Amino acid sequence: MDREFQVATYNVHRWTGLNGRTRPDPARAGLVISELDADVIALQEVLRPLWREDPLEQLADSLSLHVAFAATRVHRRGELGNAILSRWPIAGVSMLDLSFSRLERRVAVVAEFECATGMLSVVATHLALGDRTRHRQVRSLLDHRLLRDRPALLLGDMNAWRQCKATRALDDAMGSHHNAKWPASFPAPRPVLALDRIYSRDAEVLQLRAHATRAAQRASDHLPIVARIRV
Repeated sequence: MDREFQVATYNVHRWTGLNGRTRPDPARAGLVISELDADVIALQEVLRPLWREDPLEQLADSLSLHVAFAATRVHRRGELGNAILSRWPIAGVSMLDLSFSRLERRVAVVAEFECATGMLSVVATHLALGDRTRHRQVRSLLDHRLLRDRPALLLGDMNAWRQCKATRALDDAMGSHHNAKWPASFPAPRPVLALDRIYSRDAEVLQLRAHATRAAQRASDHLPIVARIRV
């Protein structure tokens, strides 16, 4: 892994486009992902059909990327979960259970990479809608050795549309960002909420932006967020 690289986080909305009512079309999100030109990409709401060709594997193969995946639940159309795509080989993969509510099953997938300074953890997740549960999930992540004891990046749909206990905990532990500084990512055509975020620990965020191309405004209800990182 290089000392400087580009990462992104993207909620692909089950491949169903802006309104979620059309048939899954992974090619739309695949075009956006190719536009990002990122070295590591965290994906949320990834749908992997049980009885058809797997769009995640097809996407990884077409872009020559390594892939890690953790299923959140079985959707009626297949497995639904979080994924990490990477240009570099992945040294290890872990799944963290964040299901602290009976109503919402949530997980995080962790990919470990070898870099010049040692090991780096990249965590992809999709946090809960409820404030209390989301705060418990954040505390569980921050206390885990894969984020606590080494440089780490936390990427995902944080579902935090305002400052709350969860975002304050993340700001204190992984950076000094204020909510107003996060680029808005939702809804994709005219984003006003900064739901999708990239946090770092012992790594510097050099640049942070929303990827708002015409394709990105139509492929999902979220825009991707892209960051330039220095370890």
